[in-house]
Amino acid sequence: MTPYRQQRTRHRAPLAALLAGALLTTPVVTLASPAAAQPSQANCSANTGDTGGPSWTDHAELERALLTLERQRGDVLEVEEIGLSNRGREIWSARVGTGPETLLVTSEIHGNEKTGTEALLGLLRTMSANTPRARELREEVTLVAVPKMNPDASELDRRGNDRGWDEVVADFPQLEGVAPAWNYYDRPLQGDDYSERPGFDVNRDFNPDLSYVPDPADFPGRSSEPGWYIQPESQAVRDLYAELTEERGGVDVYVDLHHQGPCYEEEDSGEWVNLSVSADFVPDPNTPEGAKYAEYADRFDFDLSRQVNVAVYDELNSYGNSGFGNITLYPQGLDLPGTALGSFALNGSGTMLFEVRGQTQSWGARQRGQLVTTVERGLEAVVEGLADGSLRELDPERYHAIPER
Repeated sequence: MTPYRQQRTRHRAPLAALLAGALLTTPVVTLASPAAAQPSQANCSANTGDTGGPSWTDHAELERALLTLERQRGDVLEVEEIGLSNRGREIWSARVGTGPETLLVTSEIHGNEKTGTEALLGLLRTMSANTPRARELREEVTLVAVPKMNPDASELDRRGNDRGWDEVVADFPQLEGVAPAWNYYDRPLQGDDYSERPGFDVNRDFNPDLSYVPDPADFPGRSSEPGWYIQPESQAVRDLYAELTEERGGVDVYVDLHHQGPCYEEEDSGEWVNLSVSADFVPDPNTPEGAKYAEYADRFDFDLSRQVNVAVYDELNSYGNSGFGNITLYPQGLDLPGTALGSFALNGSGTMLFEVRGQTQSWGARQRGQLVTTVERGLEAVVEGLADGSLRELDPERYHAIPER
């Protein structure tokens, strides 16, 4: 037990009747390439007026889905409450498989970026299925999923969580009189007005030092500096990552599922971007640019991060003109140690960012089925590549041939 682990609650249930095979698999979605049709449909404004709310899995529905799956496949899948949000909502993890490769995947760190949660539910059903292939995958890979890691933001359908600076100071009295963190939202942003109900961008609250204690001298900080673990949501994921590291010797791969705007174009073709990916969140500690992270140099594995991205790129492009293409690199050369991806990359994990098209306020539920399936198939490629070893045989330099956004 690590010293900064919160109290956790286990939910166990006896094995119930197994789901039929058809119910344990995600239907194949085959759509025409979106590029030709999208210009007339793309909404590039800050607000559609219709976020597609009813089509997305809310917090109560997620709990029911996870616990139902655990009742049905409790011999291979375990659901756990890893923490509570600021407003007291459960943050769930689901673990399936016992293999030596450890894969951690999180979704909805921003509450208006919802396809990842749907894709994770599909992947958990696939991995826990009573099939020979699923059994083979479980013997090689341990998948730990945290769908909807920021449930307060998800319920409000906005980027930031639901927490005021006064609440932070109440939890960390040493911050009394300190300027609020730079990622504090108390103004209109992305169509949401935080002035009456402020919050934080939780994906700037991580720190490579997993035992970091908030220091007044580190506030208000900035994007190119580490975060502080002052949010219960980031604390829960940090603690889970630390426990997995202690138990298993490390988290081999960490994937974070996000959205981007709907109107980016692929650099050369000019087609609308369906998905952006990245392995690049902090400068390599083994280079002059990354010298400030030298203490992490022996752990940093940029090759593995790039191999994960190449595996997904190859998988989604293998379907041809199917709607799963138009994949680009997210902007490169970043220095974001306060993100979960930056923090965990410095701690030795191969990392990957998924950025599918369109947050809810700009895109609603358009192309929901296609985008969810894009993420799920990409994640399946990571699982399969880890299971059979093919992922680690890929040429990491091919990453740099992925078109830019």
